[in-house]
Amino acid sequence: MRLSTSSAALLLASGLCGGAAFTPASLTTNTPQKSALSMVASVPPRTESSSATGSGDKKAWSPDSWKNAVAKQMPVYEDEDELEDAVNALNRVAPLVFAGEVRSLHEKLARVSQGQGFVLMGGDCAESFKEFHVNHIRDTFRVIMQMALVMTFGSAMPVVKIGRMAGQFAKPRSEPNEVIDGVSLPSYRGDNVNREEFTAEARRNDPHLMVKAYHQSAQTLNILRAFSTGGFADISRLHAWNLDFVEDTDEGSRYRKLAAKVDESLRFMKAIGIDTSSQEFTSVDFYTAHECLLLPYEQALTREDSTTGKWYDCSSHMLWVGERTRDLDGAHLEFTRGIGNPLGVKISDKCTPEELIRIIETMNPQNIPGKLSIIVRMGAEKLRKNLPELIRAVQREGKAVVWISDPVHGNTRKTESGFKTRDFENIRAELRAFFDVHDEMGSHPGGVHIEMTGEDVTECTGGVSSVTDDTLKHRYNTACDPRLNGSQALELAFLIAERMRLRTGLPPL
Repeated sequence: MRLSTSSAALLLASGLCGGAAFTPASLTTNTPQKSALSMVASVPPRTESSSATGSGDKKAWSPDSWKNAVAKQMPVYEDEDELEDAVNALNRVAPLVFAGEVRSLHEKLARVSQGQGFVLMGGDCAESFKEFHVNHIRDTFRVIMQMALVMTFGSAMPVVKIGRMAGQFAKPRSEPNEVIDGVSLPSYRGDNVNREEFTAEARRNDPHLMVKAYHQSAQTLNILRAFSTGGFADISRLHAWNLDFVEDTDEGSRYRKLAAKVDESLRFMKAIGIDTSSQEFTSVDFYTAHECLLLPYEQALTREDSTTGKWYDCSSHMLWVGERTRDLDGAHLEFTRGIGNPLGVKISDKCTPEELIRIIETMNPQNIPGKLSIIVRMGAEKLRKNLPELIRAVQREGKAVVWISDPVHGNTRKTESGFKTRDFENIRAELRAFFDVHDEMGSHPGGVHIEMTGEDVTECTGGVSSVTDDTLKHRYNTACDPRLNGSQALELAFLIAERMRLRTGLPPL
């Protein structure tokens, strides 16, 4: 399931070959084409004086230059000395990820931006300390592996696997305070900021929770690396990826049938002399991403790469900036514009074409393929209305981006009994609209970003799991937003695979 070095080089050397059918006209100009890898590799080292803003003005960047801008959604710490102690502790810890891993992801995303792949991002809404367990990580990893196999087999193109893991703790809040029975306390902002219990002690913003989150993230990454390279991800074990509670569902049955086809293909490859015990078949490249929200944490884990001189945020392979913190003059864009990691930015129907272009020029001023992903969260109706103009602006300006659908965040509602939920049918409708618009615009639908878990939860209604408003209470475990369970996530993967097959002219699965 991993491209070999020679295969990757062949794909990259071929430029747009193989992906031209999905490539916007703005990328197929008469100017000489560079491969995605060469464009990534040729970026000069970023120095403190070389970063540029979207307006073209030269402006010094450093890991702490964000402090000169307005930082939204940031917790207020009452003890500056305590905050400094926590940041100093993080300054001394080892990186969670390494520059070479980050560059590997960047190269894969560069291919996706040219129509030669698809991104699958999935994981918890927010990680927590009390739910941390190797089985929880394993089961979410298993579902992502299942989804990726379905999409890869269905689309006949590589799937880049990214987990919302090992750092997805902090969450933006609509209000700085929460009021219950006339008592006002700071809002719960995630386990790396404060605690969920509604007490003054628990809701105090504690900077040392950032250090605790770092250590849990390190354990999570160790577990993920073991699963992805230690034999669990061996494609010959694809039947073992099926979760027990999914096994007896319609989607579990579809997965078994697909797995049988893959088994048949593996037997054929063995018969003609291909070594299916090689690394390409027994391990996968698995990356992590989280929202860039808690800037003291991100700054403390930002390090200068000794081989290139670039700065990388070593808390994660990829980071994204949320809808609420993507202000052009804000601290979060100021921080992310100077790091070498692949970036994402979430946009809703509130984003205008002009604003999007300025965001792109701020976060990716050199227009490097794979550097920036646009994560769209609007709801189906608003997406059909607003996304075409955004794509048209990007094509007109010749910007290289990866278009990713986030079909969950624009479809959250509250039930009469007070549960936040999402309807599977609305999620499917937004994904269908995402593909429809890209078909109309001649652009490449590059990926999907979902909140999901490998657990048998009842948090989102609909789908083959038949969760209803009345049954949400049975296993409603999330500390934040509702997540798709394993069977719902797998159902979504089949829907995406079928749509991708239509685009490539392949028969139905």
